[in-house]
Amino acid sequence: MALLSRTSSIRVRASCPAGGGKQRMGVESLEAAIQRTGNAVGLLRNSTVRPMTFPVTPEFTNWRSEQQAWRTSCALLDQSHHMTDLYVSGPDAIRLLSDFGVNSFAGFTPGKAKQYVAVNADGHFIGDAILFHLDENELDVVGHPTVLNWLQYNAEVGGYDVTLERDENSYDRPSGPPKVYRYEMQGPAAKALLENLTGEAVPDVKFFNMTDFTIAGRRVRALRHGMAGQPGFELFGPWAEGEEVLAAILEVGAEFDLVRVGAKAYSTANLESGWIPTAVPAIFGPEMKAYREWLGSNSLGSLGGSMDSDDITDYYVTPYDIGYGRTVKFDHDFLGRAALERLAAAPAARRKVTLVWKPEDVAAAIRSLYQTGTPAKYLELPKARYAFFQVDKVLRDSKLVGLSLDVGYIVNEQDFVSLATVDSDVAEPGTEVTVLWGEEPNSGKPAVERHRQIEIRATVAPAPYVQEIRDSYRKS
Repeated sequence: MALLSRTSSIRVRASCPAGGGKQRMGVESLEAAIQRTGNAVGLLRNSTVRPMTFPVTPEFTNWRSEQQAWRTSCALLDQSHHMTDLYVSGPDAIRLLSDFGVNSFAGFTPGKAKQYVAVNADGHFIGDAILFHLDENELDVVGHPTVLNWLQYNAEVGGYDVTLERDENSYDRPSGPPKVYRYEMQGPAAKALLENLTGEAVPDVKFFNMTDFTIAGRRVRALRHGMAGQPGFELFGPWAEGEEVLAAILEVGAEFDLVRVGAKAYSTANLESGWIPTAVPAIFGPEMKAYREWLGSNSLGSLGGSMDSDDITDYYVTPYDIGYGRTVKFDHDFLGRAALERLAAAPAARRKVTLVWKPEDVAAAIRSLYQTGTPAKYLELPKARYAFFQVDKVLRDSKLVGLSLDVGYIVNEQDFVSLATVDSDVAEPGTEVTVLWGEEPNSGKPAVERHRQIEIRATVAPAPYVQEIRDSYRKS
């Protein structure tokens, strides 16, 4: 992956996989790679970049029991290693984030967090991340690199008075540990465990607000979070203190049936909550050529699935398509505002849904591995996506009616599901559709074996799929 460029206002701890394609000699830019291959879709479809990054223990026990823990007791998830942090500080920190984010920043003070969403000038989605307001003019953007790259680029070229410090995930970091540890505790026993651990009552903290705990004599910052409709917190602090904090959690956690969750189970949590982790970023128009020249050729990751258009814009989505409509606020000027105002005034074209795959069709796909002839594309459990951007066709009466964007198995519901955006006229729960699974022709990605496409029937359901989560999100 390419290294980012450095300017007087940029401070980096480690090499970055995103930018600097134009500024650093010997690194091919994304734009150059597209020109060399002739097509953005072809470049991404045959990319050798890994599908996902979860450089933590795959399973501590087994992924089935670990999935169940966030519903039945308390799950402990290690978030220290798989996301990238972009620390933004300085007088223009909020202005930078506001200029490129659809979110409102009214009342966004230290001690709060939000799901940050960025779009292009046409209102199409670029990416999202969790934004922490740590202190006055000090913020941390945490997530996949897609939106972090976009913010870093605009900070560099836009003349903002900010300092950036970037800490890559533990797969891409050349050496050394992360800057901070992050442990997420979720489940019905989380509150009682924390009270026993800290010796104090857990304060009544609103969703996506922060508080402080003292654990093992250390100050621990905590974001009020929620998963599976249960209360929980994301705990974080300096990396050097992480082992002490973890040891204290594990010692007390034994009394509360605490279960450590590995990468396999953790990667499926979004299927219950309805969060779509990746969508193809809308950065391929002529107005963004300079940005693509700044990005490295391997900065985005791979594209997979049955969607086969050669036009990359057919893979774009808007915030309204994937459930971020209530995040969009027109109380400030931002890139893409005019386009989103037009979209907001029109009937919704697509809506985010959960697709519940027919068990007999899933079983048939798996059974094909044991039959003569070319099998269906392998359905890995619990997460079946095999590209960073998983985009499968959703069909009704052989007509394209949407895109399936993530897929896997939920033990707690005993269902194989995918998260999708579909045309509004087929978005009602109970509607029958079909997901086209597999690629034709098979691409050159390392995760793609010789296979044939199959149609898998599915039923439309709400997103989030789990009733308790829908109820808790309405209250937040």
